Amino acid sequence: MSHRPPSGLAAVSAALLAMSRHLEMRDVLKTIVASARELLDAEYAALGVPDDHGGFAQFVVDGVSDEQWKAIGPLPRQHGILAAMLHEAKPQRLADVREDPRFEGWPDAHPDMSDFLGLPIQDGDETIGILFLADKRCPRPTGGCNFTREDEELLGILAQHAAIALTNARLYERSRELTIAEERSRLAHELHDAVSQKLFSLRLTAQAAAALVDRDPGRAKDELQQVAALAGEAVDELRAAVVELRPAALDEDGLVATLRTQIQVLDRAHSARVTFESAGVRALPSAQEEAMLRVAQEALHNALRHSGAGQVAVALTRHPSVTVLRITDDGCGFDTHAVRRAGRHLGLVSMHHRAGGVGGRLTVTSEPGKGTTVQMEVPCA
Repeated sequence: MSHRPPSGLAAVSAALLAMSRHLEMRDVLKTIVASARELLDAEYAALGVPDDHGGFAQFVVDGVSDEQWKAIGPLPRQHGILAAMLHEAKPQRLADVREDPRFEGWPDAHPDMSDFLGLPIQDGDETIGILFLADKRCPRPTGGCNFTREDEELLGILAQHAAIALTNARLYERSRELTIAEERSRLAHELHDAVSQKLFSLRLTAQAAAALVDRDPGRAKDELQQVAALAGEAVDELRAAVVELRPAALDEDGLVATLRTQIQVLDRAHSARVTFESAGVRALPSAQEEAMLRVAQEALHNALRHSGAGQVAVALTRHPSVTVLRITDDGCGFDTHAVRRAGRHLGLVSMHHRAGGVGGRLTVTSEPGKGTTVQMEVPCA
């Protein structure tokens, strides 16, 4: 059977839909170059993303095996037709690239090519990518069949949509970078509140022990035991921060199952009785589930580490307009206003930020000697 190229509106539609399915930059690049090669029925296709140094930051090929690509070697930077297109953003349609005066030969492992079509992908005046196609697949009379003006116009349509796909991918990557930066900032703040205070106390206690070692060895020994205890608490705080960097398996298990598993572990690990109940809760948007999990972890940490509670109850319930997470303990409680004035947040700032970030609300109710209740509400979809 002879090879028949794709044609018509259906082929263009399939190519555009394929490009719209991805947000990861590498996936977008691969989809664009594969779509261009199939749409124009070319033997080879490539897409280069320019860097700021006269070369390519990324370069994706289709039609060349991985072994061939490795053998070809470094990308062209300041020579040849590809480099020329980096400096002059206009289409290039050549009957035989080897006869162009800018052609400077192929690397040893590079496949031999003849007819060539190159087109910039532009976002306004900025060239954000360059599409390259070579060797149109069709019956070849003497001189080859070559890419046509219609091919160039069709690739131009594809390039316009590729620009949208690439711009969206760049925005997506930028959004992820900002999210990571915000999370690092939050962790830095929490580490400062928790670990730095522990280390400061540790240093003062060690200095006191050093001053007492000659005149009161007994008290010096007590101070050194306190140093060991503070060091252990600092290690626990650091370990908790590192654990928080690892996302829970919410995508696989969901919020209810993840909370139940973690609470069962805490119940076995601590002397306090830790229980969990859930009623009517269906899957929530992923951002809400992560925020609720983090708030529950923070509240449980406070209850089990600081309150001296004998009972800690976690409940997750669905109401007509909101889903409610409630963590209640029978511990020593605290004066919420005094804690804020003293600058000891116990993670309250972080929990409020997490709730507010998903359109929810957090309330903390506590009094000395009367335990603590942390409640988070998020709107139902």
